Amino acid sequence: MTEAADEPVGERHWFEDLADHMGPAYLRYSFTKGTRQEVDFLVSSLDFGASTRVLDVGCGPGRHSHELARRGVPVHGVDISHRFIELAAADAPIGASFERLDARCLPTDGRFDGTFDRVMSLCQGGFGLPVDDGDDTAVLTGMTRALRAGGMLVITAFNAYFSVRYQTDATFDADRGVASEHTEVRDSAGVAQPAELHTGCYTPRELRLLARSIGLDPLAVYGIHPGKYAPDAPTVEHSEFMLIARKP
Repeated sequence: MTEAADEPVGERHWFEDLADHMGPAYLRYSFTKGTRQEVDFLVSSLDFGASTRVLDVGCGPGRHSHELARRGVPVHGVDISHRFIELAAADAPIGASFERLDARCLPTDGRFDGTFDRVMSLCQGGFGLPVDDGDDTAVLTGMTRALRAGGMLVITAFNAYFSVRYQTDATFDADRGVASEHTEVRDSAGVAQPAELHTGCYTPRELRLLARSIGLDPLAVYGIHPGKYAPDAPTVEHSEFMLIARKP
């Protein structure tokens, strides 16, 4: 299935307005240009093979889902943005399907339970875009429920150390661990719209503790950059961390 399914979601998330405005222009941002390398890493290092069923949580316009499907990996992408799901479904390759869902409340009707071999949320797609303090826990809980026993979860999260040290254009809330940035986003015609971006930031220890709190076994935390995924030890200099965890 490659058509977009418009499932009901809860209260409108702040990111939806930004996604509506950006549309396909989202894929012009530099952090989206490393898709092939990122998927190379997933396929070669984390065993994303043709028999692997993947759930892409916060898939956006579907760049990772599309790349996986083109390599023969079946993938289902979900995102809260109706506009992004339309874009993802419009030119989806065979093996990629998409559905509008809120990552904070993935289905509990059984159709996702234990269905996937790999569940991922990359580039702050579903994990790390907070409204309430419990949002990221809710996202990970739903992702864990969707995994089969022995399946693997992969998320990326913004590096709290990096944010404090280098993000001079953002305000860091030390109590909540959230970086807030006043900026603007542009559509395909170059029209700018003011935007406030809120990104949940983490340390490796916090990611491991969060994983354990919902019953996952954390296997590794790597220090990464967009387009430069590698099994590197975390440092202050990495803009993001990647958590890899297994469901017992």
